[in-house]
Amino acid sequence: MEYMSAREAADKWGISQRRVAVLCSENRINNATMVGNMWIIPASAEKPIDARSIRYNKKEEKTIKPFLKWAGGKGQLLRDIEKYYYPFENGIVTKYAEPFLGGGAVLFDILSKYELEEVYISDINPELVNTYRMIRDDIDELVTILKVMQDEFIERDKDERKIYYMTKRELFNELKISGDETVNIEKAALMIFLNKTCFNGLFRVNKKGLFNVPMGAYKNPMICDEENLRAVSEKLQNVRIECGDYREAANFIDEKTFVYFDPPYRPITNTASFTAYTENLFNDDKQIELAKFVNDMNKKGAKIVVSNSDPKNSDGEDEFFDDIYSSYKIKRVEATRMINCNGEARGKIKELLISNF
Repeated sequence: MEYMSAREAADKWGISQRRVAVLCSENRINNATMVGNMWIIPASAEKPIDARSIRYNKKEEKTIKPFLKWAGGKGQLLRDIEKYYYPFENGIVTKYAEPFLGGGAVLFDILSKYELEEVYISDINPELVNTYRMIRDDIDELVTILKVMQDEFIERDKDERKIYYMTKRELFNELKISGDETVNIEKAALMIFLNKTCFNGLFRVNKKGLFNVPMGAYKNPMICDEENLRAVSEKLQNVRIECGDYREAANFIDEKTFVYFDPPYRPITNTASFTAYTENLFNDDKQIELAKFVNDMNKKGAKIVVSNSDPKNSDGEDEFFDDIYSSYKIKRVEATRMINCNGEARGKIKELLISNF
């Protein structure tokens, strides 16, 4: 019989190595054997499925929340998405996919309320994906590093904080460019630190791919929210986390899947774009390509929701999304634009929730 290591099983099944070890210790994987201090697993073994399938969490269980502030975060739309679209109660939809992960507000709400058979999340931003993976796989070390950063930052005055911030920003960019996976945990800690201390919590890069957001004016920022980070880590243990294009989710998505697409929003003005949170811009052609992919996933029988900006906020004649999603239901809901360098540009706007059910 051929065997694989716990790490190989983790990579194959899209879960953490620690979770594989737990499954082995609980006798959930047939013929898994402890050799020395490591588990070996039959190469033909399949990932165990949670026998509970789906259940609605009890109220006393902890609610998790996004650990990053993110441009386009769905905290405001969350109640509308939950109210109108969550399809889990009938027990038929047992999987969830979110191919434009971002801050993960919808993901964390679903993980707080439901126990699903499989969850797939992905993003094209490698630093963001790395941070999710490190929270899942090495939470103890991450919390230790963040606590040190928090203590060192808080004790400094304004000028010293700026120097400290710029030093950490420069280090983050160095690690980002290096591609050295041995420093992934440090890079994840820096990602969280910068998000909690930079201006407006933005993640923005220049044409060279370097993070370039200046420091924000926060008196006592919560850099290490240990309780939430540990709760997030626990909920991510069975989640498959991928770095790549949204189309890579195609093999995961089927008739049992609820899919939430939250792409970079189409700008409602010429200066409103925050799509450059990676080096890849998401223009109208890419919005159309996404709509075609949504059609393909619709044919598979998946339950689908897409969110985006409403171009009618600035041009009542703009039918862009009404045209490319003409066979779908489009709901216009109120939201408040929270992230903008111009405070006067923040305020109530309409956003779109597009669905096939």
